Amino acid sequence: MPPRDNPTARQARLGCELRKLREQAGRTAREAAGLISTDQAKISHMEAGRIGISEARIRRLASFYACDDAVLIEALCAISREHRGQFWWDEYRGVLAPGFLNIAELEHHAVYMRCLQSVTLPGLIQTPQYARALFEGVLPKLPEDEVEARVEHRMRRQAVLDREKPPKFDIIIHEAGLRMRVGGRVVAHGQLVRLLEAADRPNVTVRVIPFASEKFVEVTQTVLYAGGVAPQLDTVHIDTPFRGAHLDAAADLNRYRMQLDFAEQVSLAPEESRSFIHHLARDLQ
Repeated sequence: MPPRDNPTARQARLGCELRKLREQAGRTAREAAGLISTDQAKISHMEAGRIGISEARIRRLASFYACDDAVLIEALCAISREHRGQFWWDEYRGVLAPGFLNIAELEHHAVYMRCLQSVTLPGLIQTPQYARALFEGVLPKLPEDEVEARVEHRMRRQAVLDREKPPKFDIIIHEAGLRMRVGGRVVAHGQLVRLLEAADRPNVTVRVIPFASEKFVEVTQTVLYAGGVAPQLDTVHIDTPFRGAHLDAAADLNRYRMQLDFAEQVSLAPEESRSFIHHLARDLQ
C-alpha cells in the first residue's frame, strides 16, 4: 500500500509518539526496522503517519524501547485499529478541508477539554444561526453549499457533549466575545441563551473574563486544550482566521496549561459568570 498523502491528525500523532519513544530509548530507525523486519524508509513513513502499523508491531517496538506505560501503549494500539470511514466526520472528506475533520476527531477522543475564547464562542455550543453568520463572513466569500456543509458539520460535532459519558468541558470567554453581535441582535441573543443552557450541564463550566479585569491575559487567539487518554496524547488546537494548528510538544502543552490556569484565576466564578451573561442577554431582548 502506498504512503498516505494526507494522514489524519491522529495517524500523524501515533507516528510522532512512536518516534519519541524510539528517540528516548536511544534507538535508531535502522534498529527499529531490523526488529520488525522492514526497511528504514518504512519506519520513517510510520513515524510520519504516512503508513499504518499493526498493534503487534506497536507492542514489539514498545518493548524494544523499554516503554512500560500500559495506558499509553493501549492508546496507541487503539489509534492503529482506527480506519477511514469509521467515524461520522469521514463523510466530509473531500467536502471540507482536513482541518475540519481533525478538530472533530480531536474532540471525539478527548477525555476533557478546556478552551479560551476571545471574540467568538466555542463551536461546541454555537447555534446554527451564529455559526452560519460566522461562515458567511469569511473572506473571500464561500459558496453557499460550503457554508451549509460547515454549519452542518459544526452542529454534528456538538453530539460529543450529548454522550452518556461526555467529556468535561471548561470554557473561558472574554467579555469581548460575549458582546460581539455576530449575525445581529436576535442571533446574538439566541447565542447567549444557548451558552446559558450549556452552562446548566453538569460537565460544562463557563467562566467570563470581564473588561474590568485588571489582570493581563493573552486572548488574541482561540485555544482548545484536549486531554488524551494518556497525558502524552494531550493536544492543543490553536485557531486563527486562516488556519488551525495542533501542538503536542511538551513545552507547548505546559505553556498553554499555564495560560489556561491563569485565565481561570482572573475570570469570574461560574455563578458570577452566569449572572454576567444573563445580564448581557437581557439587554439584547
